Amino acid sequence: MKTSIATVSISGGFAEKLNAIAGAGFDGIEIFEQDFIASDFTPAEVGEMVRDHGLTITLFQPFRDFEGLPEPLRSRAFARAARKFDLMNQLGTDLVLVCSSVHPAAMGGVDRMAQDFHDLGDLAASHGVRVGFEALAWGRHVNDHRDAWEVVRRADHAHVGLILDSFHTLGRKIDPDTIRRIPGDKIFFVQLADAPAIEMDLLYWSRHFRNMPGEGDLDVTGFMRAVTATGYAGPLSLEIFNDQFRAGVPRLVATDGHRSLISLMDSVRRTEPTLMVDLPAFPPSAPVQRIEFLEFATASADAPALESLLTSTGFTQTGRHVSRPVTLWRQGGVNILVNTDAEGFSRTSYVAHGTTVSEVALMVPDARAAHARALALLAQDHDQPARAGELDIPAIRGVGGSMIRLLDAGSDLARIWDVDFRTKATGPGAGLTGIDHLGQTMAYDEMLSWALYYTSIFGATKAPMVDVADPDGLVRSQAVQSGGLRVTLNGAEARRTLAGRFVEETFGASVQHIAFATADIFATAADLASRGFPALQIGANYYEDVQARFGLDPALVARMNAANVLYDEDAGGQFFQLYSASRSDGLFFEIVQRQGNYQGYGAPNAPFRIAAQKRSTRPSGMPRA
Repeated sequence: MKTSIATVSISGGFAEKLNAIAGAGFDGIEIFEQDFIASDFTPAEVGEMVRDHGLTITLFQPFRDFEGLPEPLRSRAFARAARKFDLMNQLGTDLVLVCSSVHPAAMGGVDRMAQDFHDLGDLAASHGVRVGFEALAWGRHVNDHRDAWEVVRRADHAHVGLILDSFHTLGRKIDPDTIRRIPGDKIFFVQLADAPAIEMDLLYWSRHFRNMPGEGDLDVTGFMRAVTATGYAGPLSLEIFNDQFRAGVPRLVATDGHRSLISLMDSVRRTEPTLMVDLPAFPPSAPVQRIEFLEFATASADAPALESLLTSTGFTQTGRHVSRPVTLWRQGGVNILVNTDAEGFSRTSYVAHGTTVSEVALMVPDARAAHARALALLAQDHDQPARAGELDIPAIRGVGGSMIRLLDAGSDLARIWDVDFRTKATGPGAGLTGIDHLGQTMAYDEMLSWALYYTSIFGATKAPMVDVADPDGLVRSQAVQSGGLRVTLNGAEARRTLAGRFVEETFGASVQHIAFATADIFATAADLASRGFPALQIGANYYEDVQARFGLDPALVARMNAANVLYDEDAGGQFFQLYSASRSDGLFFEIVQRQGNYQGYGAPNAPFRIAAQKRSTRPSGMPRA
């Protein structure tokens, strides 16, 4: 599979873009004319720089407003084309993109446009280059790939072919299966982009909201299934116009782009196995069974405060690691590790972020297969040698520089608690049965990246993105789920929000809150109160409102009020929530009870939870004690 990306897709100067694209493993680039003009390099120097990075120039673009013009505009268009072809010869590329005209003087007529392209093909042949015609979704006379193909078909020239762009097809809701009727050798190039489902002007939508395949709502997999069925074997290239990416770190955006192409073509071959996909074999995604443990990195001086919170939440210390200063805290099906090691990954995490969730261990059907899939999808391997007598647990890097460990029940990895720990009986606990979900907080411009990480590697599904109102700004939130793994990704834009403060003050730590499950939240709340659990205090106004909104029994609302329990419901069932007050570093716990088939995370309650947290914590800017 030949991969490519348009230089317009990522931020930075031309040299910085090249470094990021080559580092992410792409084979080539589309040179966007504006990026070339803005640089101080000659065409020959640009071509040499590209080749020095091990890349090829797959496409030069765009050539605008060509077809259907009256004289003298037509002659001027051919003169412009000749100059562009000369430039392409100097750059060392043989394909130019001609996008369908939006010129007010452009005339319709398929035969007229076909003749223009036939003549352009003759000019291109004299320069040893090729021309690809693309239907812009907002083109004046051609805005559908079927019409663009008819122009190319009638032009009947070896140097003239079709360029397909998933956004222009799917954005106009054109059936991608119509592509299957086009000969693969007449498709010269394929550009790919996804986008969120937003009803707006096509041009504005395209110029500001495109994202990587798998990050939006368009059926890019269906589009590529149709393209692959034609026998097309050329480059797959990303053309992404996105304000967020233009401000992002080039290396991260480029890596996301390459990952998205691998994941896309993996989806193509798994949804239509008869298609020939040029991609190495690697294991399919499999649902995560559960979160097996969480590990906190901390220091000996800070551990007592964390352990006090765990104790008040019903956990008891039930084990120690055989060779490291790591204690095991248990309750129900929950395992929490507290690591005070003065060296290694845990120490590095603590130095960088303070007390933080440094590791998340996932129980999967096959840990080695999940690890192989993750590496194939460009996850960063975490290879920390095990000490003698310890299990060698595969791991990858996760959000905020954290680590994801991979365990399974079918290998020696299932023996982690017998091999790596010395354990004793667990106390009665407070009724917690498992980890319902994790809340991971990040800068808003990283949200799409981490959603793609979970969906591509673990086959997670995405819930719609929601806006959470903080008194000091909006926080964007999106839930992803793979089997027993639920994660809410919370993107902070404003630094004064609780999410923004957490990212800033912990230097990018990821897990801001842990939600534990219980089967009886009122019994759990009573037990926690007896243990000194620092419950977040919810105001009486909330309970008056929630009773009116849902028509709840006054007796139930009184119990909720007394226990600081919040409530939500959807078509599937009911949801109860109880929060701890936040630690000084912003970390907090949540206790939840799902009834029926409730699918959400209590998002309508988030503004009231945040307001209560802000009332109970130190003002922004005040140093920690």
